Amino acid sequence: MSNKLALISGASSGIGEAFARQLAEQGIDLCITGRRKERLDSIAAELQQRYKISVDVIVADLAVDDGISKVETWIKAHPYITLLINNAGFGARGLFANKPSEKYMEMISVHVTAAMRLTSAVLPAMIQAKQGAIINVSSITAFLPLAGNAVYSGTKSFLNSFTQALSYELKNTGVKVQALVPGFTYSDFHKRPDYSKTNTYASVPKILWMTSEDVVKTSLRALEKNRLFCIPGFINKLIVLAGKSGLAALGSEVMTQIYMRSAKKAAGKII
Repeated sequence: MSNKLALISGASSGIGEAFARQLAEQGIDLCITGRRKERLDSIAAELQQRYKISVDVIVADLAVDDGISKVETWIKAHPYITLLINNAGFGARGLFANKPSEKYMEMISVHVTAAMRLTSAVLPAMIQAKQGAIINVSSITAFLPLAGNAVYSGTKSFLNSFTQALSYELKNTGVKVQALVPGFTYSDFHKRPDYSKTNTYASVPKILWMTSEDVVKTSLRALEKNRLFCIPGFINKLIVLAGKSGLAALGSEVMTQIYMRSAKKAAGKII
């Protein structure tokens, strides 16, 4: 990475923070974005002191146009970005009909619109420099859609297709792309209000969980090998394989029935 500059969205915790820490350890300058200023400032100060690198902080909400534009403006001032990691994202667990559409529009903005616009902003300089990489953080739910995650699964499916199509367009340009497809990962993701009624960390078997650090290590190794899809963890690979086969429908039906029963018990009704 000759330019040594990486832009990471959603870097205040979880996978995004792990990317920031591992790239900083390699001596790569960073720009980290997110909504939690205090947390971002703390991470930036620590990494700058420990690794003697430069860390810019952009406090931005990628669910709104102003937030995305704020990051785009930074990119225009720093055109030669070596690595873009579109990691920002959130879940909104619940039946589609039971949630306001505004929540899903925010999700589409963060997962789809922001990833697309930031990718568009960095690509021209990467192509000109004949180097660079983009990692779009997807999810195994893109291959195994379940009740309670309709829009989330849909946005992650978009990221997979978007990344794969880009790989064809960027062939022989020197620019790499990767769809990172993690499963259950220890982070703040399941601490959001939508998951308050369910202790996901306790209800999901430990064998299905990975640490953010291991997910990122796997991703960076796969990037060196120019692998388009990176699926960290053997079990996650099996889940994705099932999602591509006839077993997916059976698994989705079983998980849907379990979710529908729990949703009915919690809400007293199902729309």
